[in-house]
Amino acid sequence: MVMRLFAPQFLILWAFVGSAIAVHFRGKVRLGFWRQFTDHSTLMAPYNVLMYLFSAVPNRPILDEELIPDLKKLRDNWQPIRDEALALYAHGQIKAADKYNDWGFNSFFRTGWKRFYLKWYDAPLPSAIANCPKTVELLNSIPSIKGAMFASLPPGGKLVQHRDPYAGSLRYHMGLMVPKSPGECRIIIDGEPHYWGEGKGLLFDETYLHYAENTTSDDRVILFCDVERPLRTRVMTGINRWFGKHIINESATQNEEGERIGWINRIFSYVYQVRLFGKRMKAWNKRVYYSVKYFLVGGIIAAFLATAFV
Repeated sequence: MVMRLFAPQFLILWAFVGSAIAVHFRGKVRLGFWRQFTDHSTLMAPYNVLMYLFSAVPNRPILDEELIPDLKKLRDNWQPIRDEALALYAHGQIKAADKYNDWGFNSFFRTGWKRFYLKWYDAPLPSAIANCPKTVELLNSIPSIKGAMFASLPPGGKLVQHRDPYAGSLRYHMGLMVPKSPGECRIIIDGEPHYWGEGKGLLFDETYLHYAENTTSDDRVILFCDVERPLRTRVMTGINRWFGKHIINESATQNEEGERIGWINRIFSYVYQVRLFGKRMKAWNKRVYYSVKYFLVGGIIAAFLATAFV
């Protein structure tokens, strides 16, 4: 039996492994091997490495806001944006998902993180148009902003260290309500701490490892945006826009009942029931849980490799 090392399946595998290694060693801070192995950034690694290769902005964790000149419109109008955000906050509309239908941010809800979507790789949500007309108008005037939300982090909140899965965008935070009580409210990006200021922006590459924490007794509210990554060629820009419109857009979810939910989140609502079963198994017996988990992962890999044998 001869292994066809240059069969299409193996060429795909080599490209996948190489890009996963490149993602793992990007930056100063890294995940442990097994967490990286099962992390969504590994699944997205081939696409993301393509984005890094054609990036028209430096491949570094923190980026100069002037690279996206239109973001100045948000900073110049931060107070009207804040007023609309705080009205939502006062009425409890910045909140966790009511159901298991927010795959991208589901793990954050456990530590109190909340959000109100303004837009997500598509037109603004009806609830955003109704409640935040000035903010929506500003966002619509900046075509490079593909997704946006208001996000709050409560006292004692801490988000687990993670990479975001999609390198076709950059992340922009603008402080709206920043804690003033003793303690620290900060985001640590590739091992370096950064702090929000009211009306101040922070542009960074969210595919570097990062986490946030709030050790104060005050809530923090920011405007959170996904900004299209500038790329060096029209072809790559077109590919990235297609991917955002047809794939990332399908991770859209709702603020209110009746708003659109993308197929990724519709599937997630069912798949998460399996995850809940796994959590119960892990609580019962960790050894059995990890044995089943790695048996399933190994089976998938073995099935793929088997196609390369004759």
